[in-house]
Amino acid sequence: MTVRDTGVQQSPAVRVRAEGDVTEEELAYVRGKVEAALGRPGLPAVSGEVRVGRAAAHHVELPWSARAEIRVDGDLVVVHAREASAHELADRLQDRLRGQVERAVHRAEAGRRSSAPPPWRGGPLNGRHE
Repeated sequence: MTVRDTGVQQSPAVRVRAEGDVTEEELAYVRGKVEAALGRPGLPAVSGEVRVGRAAAHHVELPWSARAEIRVDGDLVVVHAREASAHELADRLQDRLRGQVERAVHRAEAGRRSSAPPPWRGGPLNGRHE
């Protein structure tokens, strides 16, 4: 089993790797979907790796699998997907990556907000500080 490394053009820190019998066309389609999910403006620093594989056994119901481990501004996002074809896998991977990355970014933004202390700790009474 050979492993081919290819870089994502928009996000050079994210690698897309193929394991097993994956053609260049299928890998390019997956690469495009990963770029679409991670290459949007306003996204913090992204790095990591996506591995795409195809099972060698013909009797496997869902032979295509993908595993992504992406760091988004220090948070680890892990995504797994299994599908019957490379195009379905790429579409599912894009949806899951986008959702998980959005969740991680939102969590980081919500965690940075500071809230006022409650009134019994010297915070404002009825929205105003006296």
